[in-house]
Amino acid sequence: MDKNGTMTIDWNEWRDYHLLHPVENIPEIILYWKHSTIFDVGENLTVPDEFTIEERQTGMWWRHLVAGGGAGAVSRTCTAPLDRLKVLMQVHASRSNNMCIVGGFSQMIREGGTRSLWRGNGINVLKIAPESAIKFMAYEQIKRFIGTDQEVLRIHERLVAGSLAGVIAQSSIYPMEVLKTRMALRKTGQYTGMLDCAKNILAKEGLGAFYKGYIPNMLGIIPYAGIDLAVYETLKNSWLQRYAVNSADPGVFVLLACGTMSSTCGQLASYPLALVRTRMQAQASIEGAPEVTMRGLFRHILKTEGAFGLYRGLAPNFMKVIPAVSISYVVYENLKMTLGVRSR
Repeated sequence: MDKNGTMTIDWNEWRDYHLLHPVENIPEIILYWKHSTIFDVGENLTVPDEFTIEERQTGMWWRHLVAGGGAGAVSRTCTAPLDRLKVLMQVHASRSNNMCIVGGFSQMIREGGTRSLWRGNGINVLKIAPESAIKFMAYEQIKRFIGTDQEVLRIHERLVAGSLAGVIAQSSIYPMEVLKTRMALRKTGQYTGMLDCAKNILAKEGLGAFYKGYIPNMLGIIPYAGIDLAVYETLKNSWLQRYAVNSADPGVFVLLACGTMSSTCGQLASYPLALVRTRMQAQASIEGAPEVTMRGLFRHILKTEGAFGLYRGLAPNFMKVIPAVSISYVVYENLKMTLGVRSR
């Protein structure tokens, strides 16, 4: 519809589109787009879903959130071995210990059996609900604070509101992020469970340990949010302008491709910050590891491992994107049907 690429629709574009491409139900198309642009790949989702007045009144909004949370839990559980391998490579891999994917899996299975591949997944799934709820509530409040009375925000307002909501949600559940990293790195028999892990950290390191790596984590939201959203919008609009001749429905594969590419670009930009965050979270769990700042850790990695050292664990991280997005999409659509979610 937006022929000149201005991200706004003028009267002539609106009129010409509907004269040349008549459709039976415009609200169906709009709602399909709104709820098909966000997939859970186990990272910080930056832009929460938006809901119409009708969806709020009929209670469809909470069904969408439940479906999204369920899809996230299933996709994270299915890709948890790759996620744990990524954490191990981020923390332990170096020039002298060049951990590969096959070797990493073999090491995990030798140390703790097949079940050890899912260490840290329990808390990774548990934090979905509070993070989603806080992010959704924060997003709604920030939209009101911005002062817009529009039902759908403009692109820059959406980016600002989504990023701020992500920061608030992450700040609230960040101790769970630290616990997830420690649980993923733990050795067999080290902790009896999540509560035991939390007690040990509190007793030995104090309350401040639960916010180690907080600054790089917050800084990582900004490039991930901006690039992920910008790339997604660009790819989606390019496809529509070139190929959407007979239908405004992009189809599953186009949405998956756009979501995968945008997520990949966002992760590439923010990955060094994610690696530094994970190493800071894991500092006390490594014997003899000194306390270092974010800047000091960046310098140390660049000096000892070079720029490549900032991308340790990138391979398993990318390997999980396509299955995570695919599983998330399939489960999300099936849960929506089960919960009786309808577009209108």
